[in-house]
Amino acid sequence: MSVWDTLFSEELRRTEARGHLRALSGASLAPHGRIRRNDREFIDFSSNDYLGLSQHPALIARASEWSVRMGTGAGASRLVTGTSDAHLALEKKIAAFKQTESALLFATGWQANAAVLPALLKALPEAAVFTDKLIHNSLHHGCAAAGVRQIRFRHNDYDHLEKLLEERGANTSARMIITESVFSMDGDVADLERLSAIAKAHDAFLLVDEAHATGVLGPGGAGLSAALPDGVDLVMGTFSKAMGSFGAYVAGSERLCAYLINTCGGFIYSTAPPPAVLGAIDAALDIVPGMESERTKLASLGTRLRDGLAGLGIHTGASSTQIVPAIIGEPRDALRVSESLAQRGLLATAIRPPTVPANTSRLRLALRATHEPADIDQLVAAIAECL
Repeated sequence: MSVWDTLFSEELRRTEARGHLRALSGASLAPHGRIRRNDREFIDFSSNDYLGLSQHPALIARASEWSVRMGTGAGASRLVTGTSDAHLALEKKIAAFKQTESALLFATGWQANAAVLPALLKALPEAAVFTDKLIHNSLHHGCAAAGVRQIRFRHNDYDHLEKLLEERGANTSARMIITESVFSMDGDVADLERLSAIAKAHDAFLLVDEAHATGVLGPGGAGLSAALPDGVDLVMGTFSKAMGSFGAYVAGSERLCAYLINTCGGFIYSTAPPPAVLGAIDAALDIVPGMESERTKLASLGTRLRDGLAGLGIHTGASSTQIVPAIIGEPRDALRVSESLAQRGLLATAIRPPTVPANTSRLRLALRATHEPADIDQLVAAIAECL
């Protein structure tokens, strides 16, 4: 065993002792809010397939059709030969969906956030960057890669943000505010209308991660930012959650996207998304605006679950969406409940530090429009038994 393997083993032992050890397990999504793992089928409360589109025949058909017609790969990065007419048409379609001037495709949401922030902050390296304390890891990474020190405001506390802007933003060359619209571990939402007003008052650039809102919230499922035309400077979202396939986008002004084409390493040096992915995204953009009944059902399921957990005395934070945290507390307790639920045919993954703050280990319960009220009731009853 090399010195490196010895170090890895020691760190894994320490991680296991804290109750934070993770491992991979194969699984495949199935219809009706189910998932298959280790030759068993579970009711799935852990996946982000919020509208059930990963199994939708229209997405499958168009992904297959575009692959047959155009092949399995793009062949190169976007600035070499990787940009096809399909990429350009799809980016126009995304911009129309988001009600922005322009949009760009990225491989993943993590890549987009981690790559776009260094590109933006390259233009203004002395900018003061104000971030919600609970933004996603990819946004933290983007700030670190840009070499900026975040000025963090308390989660969704906009009085605190304004105070920090007055104290630490007034004498800087530029200001940036970063938030999510739906927070991935808590299921609560940002007040984008107020954030937009604050950004305008302080001449700040507002960046919003809409990964968990795209498809689910806002006009036609276009996200919360779509209700505020010109209210957000840059929006990032994904196609790997409610949109049922893979990939990500950023949307904003035409000049902003042109700037990113010339400066964003994650865009410049990555091979373009392949035709099958483009086809699935294209089909989802056709279908999602008309899925109002599915969005209504999803919201109703979220309310039903929160009410059921409250009856058990389980705190769900400020969740108001399809993401409902059942906050347990200690990592080992969350793991124990998760494992007990799995024995009952219910998949509810335990989320532990460092993904969430200490003493807030939880079951992150992600609902799908393909769940039924009986599935929610079964989950609540099983959690009561486990506790």
